[in-house]
Amino acid sequence: MPRLAIGPDLPRALAVPVGGHGRGQALAALRLFLASTAGAPHPERVRGARDARVQTLRLAEGLRGVVVRQRDVYWLVTALPDAEAWDFANRHRYSVNSVIGVVEEWDAQALGSVEPALRRSAGASRLFDPVCDGDLLALGINVWILPLIRHITTEADVEAIEPFLPPTQHRPLAVLARGGTITEAWRELDECRAIDADPGPVDPDDLYQALLRSPDRAVFVGDVDELERRLDAPDWCTFLHPPQHRLARSHFEHPVLVTGAAGTGKTLIALHRAAHLAAHGEGRVLLNTFSQSLREELSKRLDTLVEDAAVRKRIDVDNADHLALRLVADAEGRQPALVGPGARNLTDLTEEAARLLNAPPGDLLGEVRKPYRHIVVDEGQDLSPAQWRLLRAAVPHAADDFFVLGDPHQRVTDHRVTLEQVGIVATHHTLKLSYRLPQELLSFGVRLRGGGPTDGLVTGVSELYGYRATRHGERPMVRAYDSPEAELDGLTATIDGWLAEGVAPERIAVAARTTALARRARRLLEGRDVLVTTFYGLKGREFDRVALFAVSEGIVPDPPPDDPGSRARALQRERSVLFVACTRAKALLYISHFGRGSPFLSF
Repeated sequence: MPRLAIGPDLPRALAVPVGGHGRGQALAALRLFLASTAGAPHPERVRGARDARVQTLRLAEGLRGVVVRQRDVYWLVTALPDAEAWDFANRHRYSVNSVIGVVEEWDAQALGSVEPALRRSAGASRLFDPVCDGDLLALGINVWILPLIRHITTEADVEAIEPFLPPTQHRPLAVLARGGTITEAWRELDECRAIDADPGPVDPDDLYQALLRSPDRAVFVGDVDELERRLDAPDWCTFLHPPQHRLARSHFEHPVLVTGAAGTGKTLIALHRAAHLAAHGEGRVLLNTFSQSLREELSKRLDTLVEDAAVRKRIDVDNADHLALRLVADAEGRQPALVGPGARNLTDLTEEAARLLNAPPGDLLGEVRKPYRHIVVDEGQDLSPAQWRLLRAAVPHAADDFFVLGDPHQRVTDHRVTLEQVGIVATHHTLKLSYRLPQELLSFGVRLRGGGPTDGLVTGVSELYGYRATRHGERPMVRAYDSPEAELDGLTATIDGWLAEGVAPERIAVAARTTALARRARRLLEGRDVLVTTFYGLKGREFDRVALFAVSEGIVPDPPPDDPGSRARALQRERSVLFVACTRAKALLYISHFGRGSPFLSF
């Protein structure tokens, strides 16, 4: 029986019919293949292939899968029309990283074309002359590209070959090219590891073990039913990038804090961490988030991620305010009043709930003093000291107890709390790669927000400088109009254009600074089924395309108070809110204003 693994490109490839044939016929062919029955498609060698293990598998008329085969192991990388599949199979080769044991994909044809050009342009002094072959090989650099590396003269050369190299090869080289040390290059390679366990001696010919160490590149499927479930599921349910996978599934003896810029996958990690703890932990799990809308969004995503109903029931998605209300109501036997006679504010109720949880045994809450065994906190930068104390009190001090994710640069409240200030000593991990945002949008956001220091979550300050994206895309569009009416006409034309291009309405969001402006746009765009909300309403969400309008002077920022201290905090908060709204776009960002634009756009 063949052992079949699929790559992250396969679901996308089979979602698009080729020559009238799509996933149905491909699944039928793979059913026969997995059962090894008569009539099953068989791997076919590709003439002139640079890697003899790369073969094709006929899935339907005009449609072929590209597989990497080693004995009974088949890694189905993608599916393409016949000619494209043969070209893909011909130009790529695969290897196992000699240090961390993960699979690597190379564009061998492109690298073969680049080397002569590098040789011709190389100067007398080469970039990697100070680094010996032994050090490069010890970093997992493949002996096959050592001759090419020795022709590289500039850091720009290293950047130019990035699309043709696996990350495990390019990222250590990029560190050395910037003048980094061997130790720093080692750290960069280690970030490509999805599993904490030491791989031990790496067998470069063991494809099966390499695929098991590469959950971002491959997942094994036992039968066609499991294959179909994987194809139906969104990418984020199955494939996480290595740092995301490692943080979501590792065992931690102490509380953990994960910080990272927009698009680094913090919410994905939170979802997978909660699911992992519910399946493999020791009790109930709380996934705490910022608002009611995010609570509903994360609940829906957990329903998609967690297939086992019993596991899903172990996870509560809530926020600290609701938790406080529930705990106080349970203790007092009635819902606490928030308005009218005897009303208490949420801060008082949150502090009361924390006091109840910290009470000695035998007090009002009895056996429910610690309602959760594990707590995962998303959007942690916006919690107040009272909310932190409540959450800390809601879980016992034990392994895998407290897992926090956040970004001080995306804070939309005035809370500037470090975890140490509320008695939580956490191990800090930083995510530096943005997978959601193209580099152009990330750079725009950093300039808008200001990449300098900000405070909160960690002791000291955090900076946005040093974050980078894994891909390139379109530059954000900034449009100026003479009047509000002209701007709204431009907004309508933009949204209609996107819909005409075939962008699904649910992948588009429109937002403004105020509720009144959002309400006006909602009336204007009625019937188009796109989300229209405020900047705050975009928090924690993502869309393919985002349109922000009325980003005009006098509206963004909201006029700040006169007091210098309050003014500085208000302006920083307003800048963060706009930064959050801008970075919800995965592919394209449109910003418009009438009259003078917001001063935040002057960079």
